[in-house]
Amino acid sequence: MPYTYDPQNIFARILRGEIPNKTVLETEHSLAFHDIAPHAPVHVLVIPKGPYATFDHFAAKASAEEILDFHRTCAKVCEIVGVAPGQGYRAITNAGPHGMQEVPHYHLHILGGKVMGPLIQR
Repeated sequence: MPYTYDPQNIFARILRGEIPNKTVLETEHSLAFHDIAPHAPVHVLVIPKGPYATFDHFAAKASAEEILDFHRTCAKVCEIVGVAPGQGYRAITNAGPHGMQEVPHYHLHILGGKVMGPLIQR
């Protein structure tokens, strides 16, 4: 099944400057910003600037430069917000309806600042 990317999604609009954000770090290929509805004391979203819908779409289609930049940006964000090294953090990405993805633009949540408990309750 082909990936569907909606260029009107909120993250695409943020990248175009149509919607403001509280930027943590911006690089050539990535943007990191604070979540507007945080689920932890630290809740930052890291997004690639390219039109990728999910993690697997990004991993399959992004250039090596985009992938390296994205992961290095994630590492720098963890340093900037003070979650690593230290008490730890959670990095989460959601994909598709079963993964509860709300915005159809690949993004990684970096959450920290408290003990969050198990990811999935059994």
